[in-house]
Order: sequence, then C-alpha cells, then structure tokens
Amino acid sequence: MGSYRGGLNTFAIIGLASKPLIVYGKPSYQCEWISNNNTNITTFGSKILPDWGYGRVYTVVVINCTFPIPVGTNDSGGRLILHASNGGSGDGDVVSTEKIEALVEAPGSLNASVFSSPPVYDYFYCGSPLYGDLSPQRVREWIAYHVKLFGEKSHFVIHDAGGVHSGVLEVLKPWIEKGYVTLQDVREQERFDGYYHNQFLVVNDCLHRYRFMAKWMFFFDVDEYIYVQPESTIQSIVDEYSGYTQFTIEQIPMSNKLCLASDAGKTEREWGFEKLVYRDVQRGIRRDRKYAIQPRNTFATGVHMSQNVAGKTLHRLDGRIKYFHYHGTISERRELCHQLVNESHIYIEKKPYTLDTTLRDAAAAVKSFEIQNVGSQLQRTLQ
Repeated sequence: MGSYRGGLNTFAIIGLASKPLIVYGKPSYQCEWISNNNTNITTFGSKILPDWGYGRVYTVVVINCTFPIPVGTNDSGGRLILHASNGGSGDGDVVSTEKIEALVEAPGSLNASVFSSPPVYDYFYCGSPLYGDLSPQRVREWIAYHVKLFGEKSHFVIHDAGGVHSGVLEVLKPWIEKGYVTLQDVREQERFDGYYHNQFLVVNDCLHRYRFMAKWMFFFDVDEYIYVQPESTIQSIVDEYSGYTQFTIEQIPMSNKLCLASDAGKTEREWGFEKLVYRDVQRGIRRDRKYAIQPRNTFATGVHMSQNVAGKTLHRLDGRIKYFHYHGTISERRELCHQLVNESHIYIEKKPYTLDTTLRDAAAAVKSFEIQNVGSQLQRTLQ
C-alpha cells in the first residue's frame, strides 16, 4: 500500500499479507537498502499486526525497517527492498521468498529537515474508507462542522473506496480548493478481501504518509461528530494532555430516526445533526471509542485506538471531549426523521431515549461558517 521514511535510518512498509500464513505460518522479513552507488546494507524487518485479528483472507502488516546507520543521506538516492519469506510454510514446506521493491528515492530528494521541523498542521483527520451510495448532504454537514471545530491549521484526508461519487465530490470540492481536504483514491484495495474495506490498511497508510505533518491525528468516521464542552477548546485539551501520546474519546449514541414533533413540515430543510436530537441512554452497553494520537510517537494504529505507541494513553477526559454518533445516517438518502415525538424522555422498541439538543444548538453557527468560507454554492445540495 505504501512505504515511508520515519527518519534517517528507519522506514515503515504498510501492506496486506495472507492471513492463514500469518496465523499458521512463520513468515519473516528482511529489509535491504541499495544506494545508487551500489552499496547495500540489510536489517531484520519487524512486523506489527494492527488489525486485532479482524483480517479475513488478507490481514494488515506494518513492517518496520530500522538500519543501524543512516541510509541515503548523501543525496545519492537509493531503493528499499523487502525480502518477504513464508518461513517454509508453503506447499511441501518449501521456503519461498518474494523480493519487493518497496520504495525508490531519487538522488537529492531526501529532505531530512522534515523529521525535526514543527508540523504544518495542528490537527489532522485520517478517515476510514468511504464506500457505497453516500448522502452528499450528510458529507456536506460533517465537513463544514469539523473544519469549523478544528480551525485553520487542520487538514482532512478523505479516502475514496468508491463512495466519493459526483454528488459527494461536489460538496468536498470547495474545501479541497481552500486547502482543507485531500482526496485519496484507494479504490484499488477493494479487490482484496480484508476487514471492512481494509480500513486498518487505510488508516495505517494515512498515519505513516502524513506522520510528520501534524501534531495530533484524529481517527473517527463521517457519521461521528467530535464535540468539546464550551468551557474547553480542542487546543486547551491537547495542551493539557500533551504528555500523553494518545487519548480516547467517549461515544454519545444518537437515534438515527427520532425527531421533534415541533419540527413537522420543516425537517427536510434541517441538517442531520440539527434534527436528530434523541440520545440513546441505555445502560450496561459497551460503546466503541475513537481517539487522537501524536503521530510521531506512533508506530501503527487501529480503528478505535492504537496499541503501538511510545508513551502513555489516557482513557478518561471527564466528558470535556466526546463524539456524537449518528449510526447509519451517512448512507441514508431519504428523510431521516421516521418518527416525530414530543417527550423529553421516551422508550422506543424497549430502548430509552432522552432529548439532547447539544449539536442542534450549534447548527446555525456551522451553517453561517459554511457560507462565510465557501459561499452559497452548496445551498441546493440534496439528500
């Protein structure tokens, strides 16, 4: 999928491997740097398996290649070669080794200052792959909300696994032109049967591709909205927890179909997080978390957290930062409000819900922010 420098003597190679081989075999990896002046050096490649065993036919592997000395630092350029062996676990117990050219550096292309320079962005979004017939309106709302939240020194990488059709591209284009969004085409990986559109592969590629560009990377989905309590800001939170490499973010699950009866007749004009105002308050349920990391201290990552960091992880932020989850809404092209209710507290299908207008109260400011930044060109966006 990708190979990237992590410093003067270290590299990360991100790809897919046979899950049966990883589970039942003993594969090994050797890294070789061949400079353009025909000198070479080899080292053992250590593997990280970041997908928690969720792989299917294929599983994600991150190979760390750390050489004992800096390589390619004399501007001569060179090639990183990965020798991947099945460890004798193939047919007939025959050892088979694949030679893969993982990275090519042209002479003079290495900019060593990037490893020690301050990052360009304060906040960086690495999203899971988008696929299917997504709602342009939901994507429009999500990107406007989060550009406003994270501010001018933020950037969003949207990975297209087939979900960025013409309607979605239309709502992303103004933000791409303003430099907030990069669209990454990952449709080719859809051919390989990995877990959930190979999302572990995609987020690990994003981590290492942009590792030195951001102070903090956030990992969450486009049906999830990060929220910070009014007495805090994103900046104040990351400043307070700068001694941690990672912090996880609590989920607030919202109904994807309950709306207020007082909104009858106007819900089609309202934004999703504006009209979906009932929170699921069922107790005893383990809710998934999302997270943020300092990427320079992270070696591989996951969907809900990283298990491969140098430094501490914080799991309790006292509710000052959380994310509202509108499950299933991103691919819903019809009206979201399936049921209009009056009560502040209600049971639907034996589940308790309570009225929560936290994000609804932010809708007007987000709409105004969108107009101020990209004009009214998206006002006619449909479901």
